[in-house]
Amino acid sequence: MEVFDLKTFRATPLSKTPYEHLVIPGFIRPAALKRINADYPAIGESGSFPLAKLKFGPEFQGMVDALESDEFREAFAEKFAVDLSDRPTTITVRGRCAAGNGSIHTDSASKIITILLYTNSTWDNPGGRLRLLRSGSDLNDFAVEVPPAEGTLVAFLRSDHSWHGHLPFIGERRVIQFNWVTTKGSQRIAMIRHGVSATIKRGLKLFARSDAA
Repeated sequence: MEVFDLKTFRATPLSKTPYEHLVIPGFIRPAALKRINADYPAIGESGSFPLAKLKFGPEFQGMVDALESDEFREAFAEKFAVDLSDRPTTITVRGRCAAGNGSIHTDSASKIITILLYTNSTWDNPGGRLRLLRSGSDLNDFAVEVPPAEGTLVAFLRSDHSWHGHLPFIGERRVIQFNWVTTKGSQRIAMIRHGVSATIKRGLKLFARSDAA
């Protein structure tokens, strides 16, 4: 099954405002999106979780394999005019959003390109819509706002001014984040950080349940 619409990706010009980025609705093909959502990991807490901490089905794994493919890497290297050969990658998954999520940030300096894939079926809430910002001080000063749904791709070249964030939202918000990073050391640090965060979140949740009992 073909997962991504790379033909549309290749035909879409790179946007330069407020920084180099692409937004492609339906980048995950509809038939693939349905199957990926059926195999999506069950995530009951907010936060980003590395694949090693999650359980998921074969269709979700097929999407992961497509992300790691040479064809995918070459398409993005050409579009953003960046050499991605031998660059390590990181993948994290979100299932839920908490009130404190979405604050303005640029992503860590070790990331080269950030890719966000939104798998929610629909999105009617004003919160949780990703905003690509003109500055790091005003969440309402945005050039682009993206509903996190229907297989939409957001990809951008990370820089010191690649500001983004979203208005508060609480509830299910499915997103896969894929990055090429600068070094293997950066890759290990990112996965350790997300892994420790996931462990702490689950530990706190179990503690709260036992305390309530």
